[in-house]
Amino acid sequence: MGIVSMPVLIIIVVAFMSIKILTEYERMVVFILGRLWKVSGPGPIIVVPGVMSAQRISLRTVVLDVPPQDVITKDNISIKVNAVLYFRVIDPEKAVIQVENYMYATSQLAQTTLRSVLGKLEMDDLLMNREKINSELQQILDAHTEPWGVKISAVEVKNVDLPEEMQRAIAKQAEAERERRAKIIHAEGELQASEKLGQAAEVLSRNPASLQLRYLQTLAEIAVDKNSTTIFPLPMDLITAFMKKN
Repeated sequence: MGIVSMPVLIIIVVAFMSIKILTEYERMVVFILGRLWKVSGPGPIIVVPGVMSAQRISLRTVVLDVPPQDVITKDNISIKVNAVLYFRVIDPEKAVIQVENYMYATSQLAQTTLRSVLGKLEMDDLLMNREKINSELQQILDAHTEPWGVKISAVEVKNVDLPEEMQRAIAKQAEAERERRAKIIHAEGELQASEKLGQAAEVLSRNPASLQLRYLQTLAEIAVDKNSTTIFPLPMDLITAFMKKN
């Protein structure tokens, strides 16, 4: 076999280096002499070194942790809040051309938006309306990243770290609320019991014989449950009823 000449060897090496393989979830933005040519992929593509350049972009959803942010709420409470951001590239061309680093830009935008939105809320709103806040953050971020070809799928506020004195105040408030509910339930029970007793008294007053039977039943229950002697006054109406029968 003859020795392969240098030019042929160079051509083979260049051709080998020019072949790029893209997976199903990848796209490549290709430039020729600095000008945009096309977005290629998936599968094999050719990028000739020195003449063509390309940037690989993943279309998979990215999960980005937003680091804890110092936030002062509308009612002047200092807290630390972190979140998680779900986004993906839907337009690789814009993600390369319109922004220098879409990952870094999205992260910074999420941090500033988190501080801005939560700073307009009071503490109670932040703790009680988490889903509404997540939706608002998602809409704001999605509107800002749309020109970059980035779609914000979801935003979730993860942890809200409160000062210790605020945690104690919230615990006291929750305890007071539980006591209030317990008192209301107890009062409602007393009201229902008094109503039932009133109805029972009305029924017994219409039928004296029923009252006498209830009296005797109470005596029998005491005799069974108590191992002691019980002196119980005998109502005159009960004696009168037996005297009339005699």
